[in-house]
Amino acid sequence: MVGVCVTVIGIVRVLEVNGAISTFIDDILAFDSLVFLGSTLLSYTSLRVQEPTPRLERWADMLFLAGLACLVGASFMLTYELGQIHR
Repeated sequence: MVGVCVTVIGIVRVLEVNGAISTFIDDILAFDSLVFLGSTLLSYTSLRVQEPTPRLERWADMLFLAGLACLVGASFMLTYELGQIHR
């Protein structure tokens, strides 16, 4: 998912999107990459410890779902902005 965020950041830079919204989308996706990285680290940690850690698993799941929500929001903004360019 981090790769998806970085790829979309590159695509936003290549396409001619409004400067203000482009920077905002980039910022959201950069933050989203960190959220996915945090989710991955928590998930990995919960798998590697000896005793069961449902709390870490829950936090990893919540971060992952929050990251997906941010990704969906950024994609809606990008789609809307691209629709405005081609009018």
